[in-house]
Amino acid sequence: MEAAPIDANATRRDDPRFGALRTHGRFDYRPIVARDTYCWPNGARLAVYLGFNLEHFAFGEGLGANLGPLSPQPDVLNYSWREYGNRVGAWRCLDLFDDLALPAGIVMNTALLDHCPELIAACVKRGDELIAHGHSNAHRQSDFERAHERDLIVHCRARLAALTGQAPAGWLSPWISETLDTPDLLAQAGYRYTLNWCHDDRPVRMRTGHGPLWSIPYPQEVNDIPMIVGRHLDGAAFADMIVDQFDEMLTQATHPTRGQPLVMGIALHPYLVGQPYRLRHLRRALAHIAQAARAGTIWMTTPGAISAHMDAIEAATEASSEGAIGSDLAATIR
Repeated sequence: MEAAPIDANATRRDDPRFGALRTHGRFDYRPIVARDTYCWPNGARLAVYLGFNLEHFAFGEGLGANLGPLSPQPDVLNYSWREYGNRVGAWRCLDLFDDLALPAGIVMNTALLDHCPELIAACVKRGDELIAHGHSNAHRQSDFERAHERDLIVHCRARLAALTGQAPAGWLSPWISETLDTPDLLAQAGYRYTLNWCHDDRPVRMRTGHGPLWSIPYPQEVNDIPMIVGRHLDGAAFADMIVDQFDEMLTQATHPTRGQPLVMGIALHPYLVGQPYRLRHLRRALAHIAQAARAGTIWMTTPGAISAHMDAIEAATEASSEGAIGSDLAATIR
């Protein structure tokens, strides 16, 4: 006896056990095949940026990225490894960026302004964008009460504004940790974008209780911490990842029928890639990208410039829409 055909609608859709799952409500699902038609400056289709993370950790307490086995506090091995990044690795990386004429987005803890102000001054002198990254990576933002989190977000914005005369546009949470309130608090404080979400290769406009906030793609794969520390890749393999990601994303972005504007970020930490034997491989990967930038094939930029470009596109689109409505109204009156 043949089984009766399955009715796809047989299960009640209003059964609370099988309904739609909880969502964040910040943006809707939009697949990559729903292509955008705008371009980056100079007609480029791929925007590339360096997310250069400069971080400071408390000695003998709090959280910290770990290279070796954890030890009782004070964990001198892991603390000093991280401090190598601020004393040595970061300076070598800045020299490399200078050699290749590459801008950087400096994702920074404000505690560095007290610990090593010379390093941040060097970034400002280069013209790099300063991106707020909490006060210290010794703490996880998701552990904070709302008032504490709000104070942190406001403090970082005010501290960087006092340094440069310009408030930071962007935010990356320490440990990429959020509360349910984080996007709302960022927009309320005046930030224009967040790097916390890695769900797309394009900027995504997020909804908040205080107006829109751009989500600029930030990499969790082309990122030295998860790849080198977590998956134990060597410097050569990580550099190969950067080159492969770049070449494939450029192919995707410039495809004659399926192309569209995309964003590629590269997340770097100087206590990792600032080690000489890794820096040599990073130099190879970034030279490959710099060559494309010099040829005008890509837009080598910063997250803040991407956010500003998206703001300009949104403003132009709204103005065009209002103009079209006005023209239609005038035609109706005539």
